[in-house]
Amino acid sequence: MLVRARVLPTRLVHIVASRRQLRPCQRVESFPLSRRQTLFHTNTMDSLLASLSITPAARVSHSETSSPATWREALAANASTPTNSFELIKTLVFKPKTAKTAVPVPVVVIARDDTETNSGALGKKLNLKELRLASEDLLTEFFALDKNSLSPLALNETTFPKVVTVVDASIASSSSLFAIRALSSSATLFLSGKDILTYLRHLETDAVKIQELDFANLAASAPAPAPSSSKPEKEDAKIEGAVQIAIGVKKEVDFAGWYTNVLIKADMLDYYSVSGCYILKPWSYSIWEEITQWFNAEIKELGVQNSYFPMFVSQKVLEREKDHIEGFSPEVAWVTKAGNSDLEEPIAIRPTSETAMYPYYAKWIKSHRDLPLKLNQWNSVVRWEFKNPQPFLRTREFLWQEGHTAFLTKAEADTEVRQILDLYRRVFEELLAVPVIPGIKSEKEKFAGGLYTTTVEGFIPTSGRGIQGATSHCLGQNFSRPEMFNIVVEDPNDPTGQGKTYVWQNSWGLSTRTIGVMVMVHGDNQGLVLPPRVASVQTVIVPCGITAKSTDETRAQINNACADLAKTLKKAGIRAKADLRDGYTPGYKFNDWEQKGVPLRLEIGPNDLAKQQTLTVRRDTGAKNPISLADIGATVSALLDKIQNDMYTKAKMTYDSSLKEVTRWDDVVPTLDNKCVVVMPWCEVEACEDDIKERSGRASEPQDERAPSAGAKSLCIPFDQARWTPIVPGQTKCPACGKDAKRWTMFGRSY
Repeated sequence: MLVRARVLPTRLVHIVASRRQLRPCQRVESFPLSRRQTLFHTNTMDSLLASLSITPAARVSHSETSSPATWREALAANASTPTNSFELIKTLVFKPKTAKTAVPVPVVVIARDDTETNSGALGKKLNLKELRLASEDLLTEFFALDKNSLSPLALNETTFPKVVTVVDASIASSSSLFAIRALSSSATLFLSGKDILTYLRHLETDAVKIQELDFANLAASAPAPAPSSSKPEKEDAKIEGAVQIAIGVKKEVDFAGWYTNVLIKADMLDYYSVSGCYILKPWSYSIWEEITQWFNAEIKELGVQNSYFPMFVSQKVLEREKDHIEGFSPEVAWVTKAGNSDLEEPIAIRPTSETAMYPYYAKWIKSHRDLPLKLNQWNSVVRWEFKNPQPFLRTREFLWQEGHTAFLTKAEADTEVRQILDLYRRVFEELLAVPVIPGIKSEKEKFAGGLYTTTVEGFIPTSGRGIQGATSHCLGQNFSRPEMFNIVVEDPNDPTGQGKTYVWQNSWGLSTRTIGVMVMVHGDNQGLVLPPRVASVQTVIVPCGITAKSTDETRAQINNACADLAKTLKKAGIRAKADLRDGYTPGYKFNDWEQKGVPLRLEIGPNDLAKQQTLTVRRDTGAKNPISLADIGATVSALLDKIQNDMYTKAKMTYDSSLKEVTRWDDVVPTLDNKCVVVMPWCEVEACEDDIKERSGRASEPQDERAPSAGAKSLCIPFDQARWTPIVPGQTKCPACGKDAKRWTMFGRSY
């Protein structure tokens, strides 16, 4: 291992050197000034792009071009151009109308060359007057470039904070290869849309962000030259004035776009250089910490201990359980090389840890006195193959806990399955204020290789889809059999003293998917709405009423009052923060904390100090109410509890109203299309389950191409059957196939 560690850096040096050899050495001192500047820009640019893990598909040098047409012709004629199906990126700079004495703030627009960038509609969207194309003097002043050399790369740490940057929203999701100016009219780089956005996002700060706009909708909304009769049109997902507010996309119109915008603008995550992987930033990771702390305390009360097993699993061990590996095989990531050498046997990166842990259970469990064995580990797992990654919901690597326990009897295992499932229910309902329905999975949907699977099923009202919250599996004796891991002990109940029995095992897991479910259930068009119990900042205090005319004494008095209030609340056990940032208006701070979902805002101004009060503003409802500063800790604590309870109650009412009892097949698809869950008496036959999914998918309304399958699958068979009409044996029939029904079962579209 030490040898490999020493070899790796050397090999990397050779790679870098070989790349450099592709470009002939050039003598800088012999170039005119413009060429010398170009080379400097090129070297600096290469280093910066490399630091962001951006590798251009190609760099092409060509004759100077002064228009899109001549630029395209020059690229098409160049043998170094990687493809003929590239698209040009145009970089336009507009100057809004400003007072003569004011410093102009240019608007930089980055869009596809064929995208219509209507300056009137853009100005209206950004609330700016009379956008005009910037003069050459302004371009030189801000970017030291002419209009034929401009590109997204002209934005850097110096220029980005001085401009408003607007990006064509279609660039990021496009599979096209884009040509951009390499800060010269005679050089071009080819980048993907994702790489362009990666470069721009690395420039963002808390105060300055890029604005992604749908120019197609913007063009459609541009003022017409003459009045015409108005006709109803499809609702635009963009929110009017979105540049000034948190999210900019309506949740009820473009749910997928809204979800992504919320996570990014609320500072929950960032995109990583490996597709399908995401960086959990502190604002989201703190939620996971609250969950882990609560759950850790609960499972330790049940006698569970934490441990850690390596992430690597040998092929031989992983494939020991046929049904188990068949369930995961499409998603398993394999390590096949170490340096330049092929491994003798591929090594899997764990998709789950049953097969990694159970050989050691067989080693450690030698007697019934070694039972029960209850271990849990907090780790990450990798499940690789899928088409449409979604942050928190479907990612190639995710964080979770996985518990693995072994018992002498089935009764003990059954008891723990339900104990853990109830803890999962409480995570969703008590911490995240998200209602769930506990139940058991069908044979088709159960954990691969398990005896049975229990689940807590959530519901996303905006999409009308169910979502699996967490699962607790009874593995039976499937993994302890001799042909598997042979986890066997003497049977203490055998009177002969010679009997043997195989242990009963469970596994159970809860992942960061919980965070995504919470966001989708509670979020609104202003951004996140966080339940108080998982919010890293439960209460934010914002100073108000400070103007340019306020004296230093008044400013200090209000700011000190806010800071003192934060200290008082912290002593009362409340996670509080005073926002005393200079240079930001109260309105900016309100919006900032609203989009991050802080449950409660307290405002303090001169009048509030005089009255010894503060104004409370709830994030979930927007309700405002003045409260006394006397006994403020108890008052705020009670208000946070009420917010938590109100959020759960609202979400539960919505879930309950979306559960529709259906006894006729003709009502199944219309119920699904109304964004509801079908609860039907079901025969529990797998062939019928397959038929339900196929028939409901075929008959459904057309779905967004980004959406999962339109067919309905079984979500769970609820434990609480009493909430629906009693099933009469021999009389109640399955509406799908006409056979005798056994239990009410939830069917729905799902994530």
